[in-house]
Amino acid sequence: MLVCDVMTRDVRTVAPDATLLSAAQAMASLGVGGLPVSDGKQLLGMLTDRDIVVRGLASGKDQHAKVAECMSGEVAYVYEDEDTKAALSRMRALQIRRLIVLRRDKTLAGIVAIGDIATEPDAATCDQVGGALARISDPSSPRK
Repeated sequence: MLVCDVMTRDVRTVAPDATLLSAAQAMASLGVGGLPVSDGKQLLGMLTDRDIVVRGLASGKDQHAKVAECMSGEVAYVYEDEDTKAALSRMRALQIRRLIVLRRDKTLAGIVAIGDIATEPDAATCDQVGGALARISDPSSPRK
């Protein structure tokens, strides 16, 4: 199965000059744990709820700090026409639960989460999801 078959397509982005408060409120209203950061033209990074807490609040920043101060600049991604097995492999290697999905022209197409792939009925895919989740969740495995 291809990533485009299971990904979330209508993805809201957040601007790098938005506040952590507005980003957190957007995540809460959307029921998501991360938002791509975009200047309206290009993808600049990713902001997760964990980034807000660890890079923001825990390091002394307040709710008015800018998204750019806490976002991850390196974005893990997969192409929409790649197989979900490639996405799982990348998630496992990077110990992350979601990936940005790009079109081949590098524009944002969506987001795919491990839970999206877990909905596939294929038993082999279910085993791969379980293996990936075990690796992602293993605290003894160093993050890359």
